[in-house]
Amino acid sequence: MSDSGNKAAIGLIGLGTMGSALALNIADNGYKIAVTNRTVSRVSEFINDAGELSEYLIGCDDIESFVASLQTPRAIIVMVPAGKPFDDQIEALKPYLDEGDTLIDAGNTNFHDTRRRDAELAADGFRFVGMGVSGGEEGARFGPSIMVGGPEESFKPIEPIINAIAAKYEGDPCAAHLGPDGAGHFVKTVHNGIEYADMQLIAEVWGILRDGQGKSAAEVGALFDRWNEGELKSYLVEITGKALGATDEATGKPVVDIILDRAGQKGTGRWTVIEALGLGQSASTIEAAVGARSWSAAKDVREAGAEILAVQPEGGPQVSEEDLADALLAARILAYAQGFDILTAASETYGWDLDMARVAEIWRAGCIIRSALLDDISAAFRGELPKGRLILAPAFAKRLVNGSAALRRVVASAAMNGQATPAFSAALAYFDTMRTARGTTDLVQAQRDFFGAHGFERVDQEGGGFHGPWALSAEDMNVSR
Repeated sequence: MSDSGNKAAIGLIGLGTMGSALALNIADNGYKIAVTNRTVSRVSEFINDAGELSEYLIGCDDIESFVASLQTPRAIIVMVPAGKPFDDQIEALKPYLDEGDTLIDAGNTNFHDTRRRDAELAADGFRFVGMGVSGGEEGARFGPSIMVGGPEESFKPIEPIINAIAAKYEGDPCAAHLGPDGAGHFVKTVHNGIEYADMQLIAEVWGILRDGQGKSAAEVGALFDRWNEGELKSYLVEITGKALGATDEATGKPVVDIILDRAGQKGTGRWTVIEALGLGQSASTIEAAVGARSWSAAKDVREAGAEILAVQPEGGPQVSEEDLADALLAARILAYAQGFDILTAASETYGWDLDMARVAEIWRAGCIIRSALLDDISAAFRGELPKGRLILAPAFAKRLVNGSAALRRVVASAAMNGQATPAFSAALAYFDTMRTARGTTDLVQAQRDFFGAHGFERVDQEGGGFHGPWALSAEDMNVSR
């Protein structure tokens, strides 16, 4: 899509925080963009604040003039709240669109809605792109990671713009068309699930050092600064060091000490867990992080529990900073691995043919979970991957084996000292499960057959549908089925 005449190369509806940042990013890269907003006064305010970039902006007070200001075939980014407001916006646009025009959802949207809209708009002769954008306001303004889903022919006309505004990693745009319909939004959802896990693991390290070892925010912040120079290098480790080192101007205390310990969530973490379960996958580390946020909301219950459920833990040895670093690296690998297992299962289920190596590559800059691990993750998917599992790739298997003792010491120490580490504990349980050749679900299958005659497979015969001897005696034993 080229910029010619007085028409805009692309349009954007919704000048909230993310929409405004994306619009300025597009203008900053030399593309003329038309903008409009439900609250019309915001349009002129936005353009007046744009400074020199205003020459690339066309402000419109209504949908009809907005659509008329665009080159054809038109491409329109819609940045309005998910759900009914988004559907209402589509309906408002339709009368002014022509066949072949493309609507782009760049918000955090449930991929099931994206799949539905893709089918509905295709039936009306329009195109639809579900585009995951990661990096927050700063990323949207200066270079996010962009995960695109939808018909490839819908992406091609806007690809130059998307590549221009995306973050760059060694010159490579952190943007890609990943697959049809909801592929882009699903990848963004899983990205956010991994983000939840990573944030929770980091918070648990903070809790261990603050509550278990009496470390100050500044001391722990300095530790994260040091960690960010090595294998743990990542955006989240970097900002953790900065956040813990910040001081509240009003009180002179560390900012983190005056923040209420009650975290919110916008739903993408829950979506990851729900979809993982639906796909028959384990997202235990992510689920633990989602659960931790839910528990944090029950502040009054936790305060009551501090008195009513007060116990004196037996106590255990403190863990070293080296152990914490090794445990965090191992747990982070396991969280990424679970995320990619979910992506693999979804790709097979929905026929997306996701390129996992490319997913890892477009996460290397711009997004919240960018880290030093992603190059190795990409390389693992481009090489031979035993059983298709990241945890079995030689580079990661070695790190997990080497870090497992530290992970075990961190979880054990926290448990002995009465400190909650749900994400670390879930990561360790997953690691131990996946290295156990014969588990305990043989007994689960026996139980299911006993009370429900569900049958089981045998280790010494092919096929299924076998039953235990209790099937013959259940009536005599008066066991209800």
